[in-house]
Amino acid sequence: MLRVPHFRPDLLRPLVSPAITVAMLGAIESLMSAVVADRMSGDKHNPNVELTAQGVANIFSPLFGGLPATGAIARTATNIRSGARTPVAGMVHALTLLGIVVFAAPLARFVPLSVLAAILFVVAYNMGEWAEIPELLKLTRLEIGIWLTTFALTVFADLTVAVEAGMILAVFLFIRKVTITTTVSEVTEEYVRDGYKHILQHKEIPAYVTIFRIHGPFLFGATDKIEEITARLDELPPIIILRLRNMTAIDATGLQALEDLADRIHLSGRGLILCGAREQPARLMHQAEFEEHVGDGNICASIADALEQARDLYASMEHHPAEHKWGRRSTDVREMQSISPKM
Repeated sequence: MLRVPHFRPDLLRPLVSPAITVAMLGAIESLMSAVVADRMSGDKHNPNVELTAQGVANIFSPLFGGLPATGAIARTATNIRSGARTPVAGMVHALTLLGIVVFAAPLARFVPLSVLAAILFVVAYNMGEWAEIPELLKLTRLEIGIWLTTFALTVFADLTVAVEAGMILAVFLFIRKVTITTTVSEVTEEYVRDGYKHILQHKEIPAYVTIFRIHGPFLFGATDKIEEITARLDELPPIIILRLRNMTAIDATGLQALEDLADRIHLSGRGLILCGAREQPARLMHQAEFEEHVGDGNICASIADALEQARDLYASMEHHPAEHKWGRRSTDVREMQSISPKM
């Protein structure tokens, strides 16, 4: 029955902290479910729509005696593995569950818990993404430590504690990555000479090349900026150069986003060249064997080397034109796009 609660000022203060905690954990778990769904389906979720819908549901649900709801990783993974591709699948799932609760609840209680447990075991195993573990072990020791801590707390404590601890540790790691990239150095003649290799002035950009850049730290929370490239992938020329000269730091999430970008670019029949990576991003990409995703020789030290590599790559591509869909266009420096995560 619909019941509007009575406002009690004496309960406001003791309930504020738990309410914020439940809201934050609900939002984090829902977005985690959405990210898992993206990885499984190759789609891209809208976090604003997800959280707005969840907020509306959690406002009205208690009026009917309901509890706070979040996205469920297990049911989401099962839905996608069963062939779900659109939001209609979630609607059908909700209506089916409603029908069971309203009409078949007396029969559902006869389903053995051991059967339900077996289903959950299979779903949990299938959504584990065990093939990702060797890739995780290629990251830094701090990132591996955060993953192991979160994993252990999920098993031996519960998901709520694991998410809280994982987020706190990730924030500390984020702060550390940002601070260690700040440097103070003298501008010398050698530094000026070296800079000429990285500037675009007086360099000819051929029509078969487009250049993007990442400006600022490319960490979790900023990886959606890569959509600037993937949303226009079909209209881009055959060679894409990604400048990393001004990318001050990268983490495991950012590295995963670049790996997914490289795979999508190659599936479209195009080539990707990275250039100008600073010390921390270059070290992490080498440690994670990122060259396996872009190809040998496609990680260059400067934009000058990248343009030269682009000429060689384009020449080799022209020998197999049937394998590529190219859209030629004239390009100059003013037409370049920029990916600038604002942290």
